Amino acid sequence: MSHTELGMGSVQSVLIARRTGFCYGVREAIDYARLAAAQGKQTHTLGQVVHNEGVISQLAAAGIETVESLDDVDHGAAVVIRAHGVTPEVMARAKDKGLEVIDGTCTWVIQEQKELAKLVEEGYTIVLLGTPKHPEVVGMLGFAPDAIVVDEEDEWEAKIPRKKRMALISQSTQPPWKFEKLAALMVSRAHEIKIINTVCPVTIRRQEDTLEAAREVDVMVVVGGRSSANTKELTRLCEIAGTAAIQIENVADLTDPAPFAKAVIVGVTGGTSTPIEDLRDVTERIYEMAGTPETAPKAAELAHAALDRAATPAGRTTSLPTPPRAADQVPASGAA
Repeated sequence: MSHTELGMGSVQSVLIARRTGFCYGVREAIDYARLAAAQGKQTHTLGQVVHNEGVISQLAAAGIETVESLDDVDHGAAVVIRAHGVTPEVMARAKDKGLEVIDGTCTWVIQEQKELAKLVEEGYTIVLLGTPKHPEVVGMLGFAPDAIVVDEEDEWEAKIPRKKRMALISQSTQPPWKFEKLAALMVSRAHEIKIINTVCPVTIRRQEDTLEAAREVDVMVVVGGRSSANTKELTRLCEIAGTAAIQIENVADLTDPAPFAKAVIVGVTGGTSTPIEDLRDVTERIYEMAGTPETAPKAAELAHAALDRAATPAGRTTSLPTPPRAADQVPASGAA
């Protein structure tokens, strides 16, 4: 962007939604991988530890390799199981191969898996609300192979049988409204129904905070992986709130100032696999490309201040202790 274009917009303020950044499951899996590599171990992650190319590149630079199969991991190497979890068979095979298994499965997902095993033991017909072939769902089916997986509402009628005893459980990142609607349908189809609400509380809080921000701004920018279900849901919620929303994967996608032409206040939020630093960088770019003559020149300073206001340090879910780009531009009190 040329200096002549700087400060030609209308954006006076950018608001980052509260409690954004990595969810704790993603953060812990990434930290496990970083720690193993720092200890000099040959470290792999089974599948992408997070749906974010920038983070994957950082991990690769630290010597952490993403593999899609245990066949690609040498005997004795460390393999990190990502937050989504895996089937019991995959876990057993990793140990049989003599690998050092570092289990980064989210504690919430572990609870889902335990609940599934219990439902199987109790003889329920299990309905699993989730995205077919999603790694978390694949892992869950390892505990309940006969579970009926349903996703979009238009397939529920055909897929869900009428049974005496049925149970409902959910992939952790499914929208709460969808889970509740499916539960209501199943009540009419079974004499006994057991509902296990496994929608992740972080997902619910993220949606609440995004809606809160959307009601205060003219335009929302949702940052996250293109294939991320929880990111798409945030975009949908913004639109339900009546706020125009654009979804991008990272700051590189933000090249067109047109969506901000009449915006005075812009909101920024991100999925659970979006680093909080990405939200700061997007905020800075919005100020640069669409800020007023007063705000655009101070884009970096204002972006860091927006990040600082988004949450207290204890409420953040970042795996990086200090935002690197802005650390030398503001007082230390702004550190995460």
